[in-house]
Amino acid sequence: MKFFLDTADLDEIAEAASWGALAGVTTNPTLYARIGGKLEHFHDHIKRICEIVGPDCPVSAETVAMERKEMVEDGKRLAALAPNVVVKIPTMVEGLAATRELADEGIRVNMTLCFTVPQAILAARSGARYVSPFIGRFDDISEDGIAQVEDIVDALGNYDFRENTVNGEQIEVIAASIRSANHVTQCALMGADIATVPFGVLKKMVSHPLTEKGIESFLNDWEKVK
Repeated sequence: MKFFLDTADLDEIAEAASWGALAGVTTNPTLYARIGGKLEHFHDHIKRICEIVGPDCPVSAETVAMERKEMVEDGKRLAALAPNVVVKIPTMVEGLAATRELADEGIRVNMTLCFTVPQAILAARSGARYVSPFIGRFDDISEDGIAQVEDIVDALGNYDFRENTVNGEQIEVIAASIRSANHVTQCALMGADIATVPFGVLKKMVSHPLTEKGIESFLNDWEKVK
C-alpha cells in the first residue's frame, strides 16, 4: 500500500516527506480553505506542494467547475502547473465526460467522491487513473464504509482497465476519508492500492503503547548501565 497525505498544509507535507514513506498528496477546496488559502494563490500553492514532494509523487488538485467544458479547461490549467499534478474531478456525468477528454490528452484524473461499485467502474471506463471511494462519510451516515471500499477493490480487480487510462496504467483505488489507523489496516488487508490520510492519522500509524513502553524500558535500563 502507498500512502498519500490528505492536506494542503505545506509544513505537514514537508514533515511527512522527510519520513520517506510519502507517495503523494491529495488536496481539495475544503483543505485549502482550512489553511486560510486565497484563490489568487492557489496555483502557486499547488506548485509548492509539487516541489516539496518531488516529481515522482502525484499531487491531486481539484477543479471546482461543474460543467464538462469548464472542467476540461480548468484541468488543463492545473495539469500545466507541474508534471506530477493529477486533476481531481467529482463522480458525476459531466465529470465522466471531462475525464474522458482529459485522459485522451494524456492528463491523469483522480475521480473523487465515489461511493458505489457502478460509479467506480464508470470512472475506470472513462479513463480515470485513480478512483477515490470515501470511508468516513459512509460511517457518518451509519453505513459500513470499509465494506463499500472492499466491494470497489474487488470489482475493479475483476477487470483490466489499462487500455482506458493514460499511458496504459491500471486504475488504482485511493481509500479516502480515512479517520483512523484501523481504517488503514482494513484497507491494506482488502488490497486497496493507496490510503490518503490526514497528518494526524499518519502520526497515529507510527504510534503504539507497547512501542512507547518498550522505548521507556530501554532508556531506563540504559540509565542503569551508565
